[in-house]
Amino acid sequence: MTLPFNPNRELASIVARFATGDGEHRTPIDSLHLYRQSAATVWQHGAYRPCFAIVVQGRKSLTIGAETYNYGVGEYILTALDLPVSTQVTNVGSDAPYLCFGMALDSERLKELLSRVSIPRQALTAEPVRGIAINAASPELLDASLRLLRLLDRPEDIPAMAPLIEQEILYRLLTGPNGPRLLQVAMAESQSNRVARAVAWLRGNYTQPLRIEELAERVGMSVSSLHHHFKTVTALSPMQYQKQLRLHEARRLMIVEQLDVGSAGHRVGYQSPSQFSREYSRLYGLPPLKDVEAMRSAAAAE
Repeated sequence: MTLPFNPNRELASIVARFATGDGEHRTPIDSLHLYRQSAATVWQHGAYRPCFAIVVQGRKSLTIGAETYNYGVGEYILTALDLPVSTQVTNVGSDAPYLCFGMALDSERLKELLSRVSIPRQALTAEPVRGIAINAASPELLDASLRLLRLLDRPEDIPAMAPLIEQEILYRLLTGPNGPRLLQVAMAESQSNRVARAVAWLRGNYTQPLRIEELAERVGMSVSSLHHHFKTVTALSPMQYQKQLRLHEARRLMIVEQLDVGSAGHRVGYQSPSQFSREYSRLYGLPPLKDVEAMRSAAAAE
């Protein structure tokens, strides 16, 4: 008896072959990255850039603000703009590691595609929605994704074929259940696009004092509208968003660049060491020095 074709099985096989060790792996396709994790993890804090990713083995949890999302095999996560998140890999083992692949979303390619796609009028006036969502991958989306990953075995085909398949994936996302998220962020006249511009400014200027009135004026919104729509899209207030950007970067500076606690806090914009330590402890569960020591000990034990 012939078993029915299962694209997830082949996707998992390709990811496992090219992602041989734990962590994120770049590929010859610039937008495509692979990820493998052989054991369950504690909560890890970082940022998601605009991307589309499918889990092909294992499960993962993600939190943004006070919300938690759980997703597994055959489900995809769509992130329409930069978002600070916490993630945890669950339900895996060394014999069946967590495997997934992701494709970065190119805003210029998306805009070019939109010029050739009929946009429903209601999408132009729709209220902003959360900038992240999870859904089951359609057969068409799985098929296009599989053809993209198969190119890793045919590197000579990548320059000609990868852009075409990437465009097809974008089209499947736009016409799928979470298409409105991409549409709203891409359309210049939408409130979500204004929030995306506010997010971009915060990412580039997170060390600077945040003046909400100036940020609202910069993106063409009232203060109340900015607060309301920013939280709708990101699940965070602008101040909370900036705070998480600062703390994530400070943690990286202490772990990767080995800055001391005071220098890291000052580098990301904190004037008060006690405020930095207090907010860091609230997010990560430990004071900065103890958290960094625990991270280094865990890395040394691996």
